[in-house]
Amino acid sequence: MLSVSVKQSVCHINRVLLYTDRPEMEFRKKLLTVGMALSKDETEALAFLCTDILNRTVDPSSVESAVEFFDRLEAHGVLSEDHPFLLADLLDVIGRYRLLREFDLNCKRSTTRSLIPSYRKLLYQLSENITENDLKSIKFLLTKDLQRARLEPNVSTLEVFLALERKDLLSSSDLRLLEQILGQVCPVLLKDIQQFKATHGEQTPHLKGRIAQETGLDDLPPRSSSGISGHGTTTTSLLEGPPSEEIPASGHVEDPYLPQNLRLDLEQLSSLQLSDTQTENESHMHAVSSTETLSSSETNRAECHPQLPQAAEEDEEDQTVLAAYPMSGRERGFCWIVNNFDFSRSPGTQSKRMGTQIDEESLRHVFTWLGFQVEVVRDATRGQMLSSMRELASRDHSGMDCVACVVLSHGLEGGVYGVDGGVVSLEELQEPLNGRRCAYLRGKPKLFFIQACQGTQEQQAVPVQADGPGGHVDIFCDAGVQASERLTCREDFLTGMATVPSYVSLRHQKQGSWFIQSLCQNLVQMVPRGQDLVSILTKVNDDVSQMFDPTSSRRQMPQPAIFLRKRVVFPVPEGPLPSL
Repeated sequence: MLSVSVKQSVCHINRVLLYTDRPEMEFRKKLLTVGMALSKDETEALAFLCTDILNRTVDPSSVESAVEFFDRLEAHGVLSEDHPFLLADLLDVIGRYRLLREFDLNCKRSTTRSLIPSYRKLLYQLSENITENDLKSIKFLLTKDLQRARLEPNVSTLEVFLALERKDLLSSSDLRLLEQILGQVCPVLLKDIQQFKATHGEQTPHLKGRIAQETGLDDLPPRSSSGISGHGTTTTSLLEGPPSEEIPASGHVEDPYLPQNLRLDLEQLSSLQLSDTQTENESHMHAVSSTETLSSSETNRAECHPQLPQAAEEDEEDQTVLAAYPMSGRERGFCWIVNNFDFSRSPGTQSKRMGTQIDEESLRHVFTWLGFQVEVVRDATRGQMLSSMRELASRDHSGMDCVACVVLSHGLEGGVYGVDGGVVSLEELQEPLNGRRCAYLRGKPKLFFIQACQGTQEQQAVPVQADGPGGHVDIFCDAGVQASERLTCREDFLTGMATVPSYVSLRHQKQGSWFIQSLCQNLVQMVPRGQDLVSILTKVNDDVSQMFDPTSSRRQMPQPAIFLRKRVVFPVPEGPLPSL
């Protein structure tokens, strides 16, 4: 009997023969020949290098043949006759130079940027230098970190790396565990990691994620980040967005999202010497400049700042006792989803939101798994959205722990569209559920997740076609025009916005929106580990910021607005994990 790989190759040949009178026939024949020249291990390596390009939808070990993998790349719009650059880059990375020359692909290599993240190239290069005995030692050291199935003899080095990423033990921003392991097993490889760090800048270890933004586009500057490390904190990182505010001359940093006891007065720090710790600390603050230094005498330091160590201890103690909202009700709460798909009744230019049904299905599975009663309102006008929200607020929430509301629609800064073109501000959406209007929800978390644009600007802006008639691309945005409405601060509210103000959010017509899919995936992965919701949204920020639209290099950065008084920690569900 023919193997699966051979059968697929034969099927691909038949498809090529059907295209004999089409312009792309020669290119597909070239793909077929290249695919048949690649081994199983090389095909797995190609799939590994494209893990982030394909948004982790392909398990490298499950790819049966190279032609199947090429089909995946074509389906994602990153490989075609007019754009063979990715294939040329892949063959170059795995060292198949003969194929590059034979099919005249050397000239097809990208001269400006590579779609393959440098982080992926680093891991592949490391795997090529790890022997079979080295791999056995690595698996032995990871016995307590990975499941036994991931440590079987047939599991490759690349598969081990992917397993570590799924456990959040390895990422472009956190190479510590990998360094520790290689330091014991194969120290000579540490120089490759150090070279990667030197080339792409030091990464903050608390910003764990799949792939750092700068590794996807080598010619872009590193992401800047602001915030504080640790669980229960919010970190915002923008690639291309509004410029961050300068630190005032007084040195006082005002951040409304930080607790009062964690706000830093830089005047108190201005005379501290930062020689040994400056590199580490600069990743955790907007900027710290020191124009004065003291002598190295510990006596002088103590005299000038005798209270600093004590204050640090108090802050640490306050963080350890941060309370969580009670989650012991009969039910978790209602999950209200508005899914606006068809905007044909709108007087504007908004088009159908292809792919939104994928988001609805994922949300339904995940929030049902978390214990919510999920209800969906489809294609709602402005009036229907408001009346539905008022009806939700009038219900008996006394036995519920919280409430969740998700809006999937076109949007603008400070609001979302009904299918009739009417604008509903976020303030109007949230007003019925505040503690003054809904006593049953007083003191309970109110969770809002908005998949919609907040403007029309694009991060990494280039000319693109947004949601509109005649579009033939897979990635769309949910944009409208700007409005003046602003979200007001409300106690116990959390609002997860798909993007920052003035910018678009992106949605794939076959895979759903970047923000909602990342939210669902991280809830499934992190709730069983006891992570609080703010930490989960920080991970969503990191994941989405690393995604990109290969057709135009568009990016996206979500933005949570947090007015919670306690941590939101969902109990670990007893049922099986939902399939996404």
